[in-house]
Amino acid sequence: MRKVAGYTLFWVGIGMVIGFLIPCDTISVLLIFLLLVMGYCLFM
Repeated sequence: MRKVAGYTLFWVGIGMVIGFLIPCDTISVLLIFLLLVMGYCLFM
């Protein structure tokens, strides 16, 4: 189950990176980083 959660969080983070190409603010950058790290840690 942790791998599924990690996989999901990782791809949510990737989607946010794609959304980052649109003008954004500091909070979205922190959220992207947090989701990518959490997803990676849960998947591994």
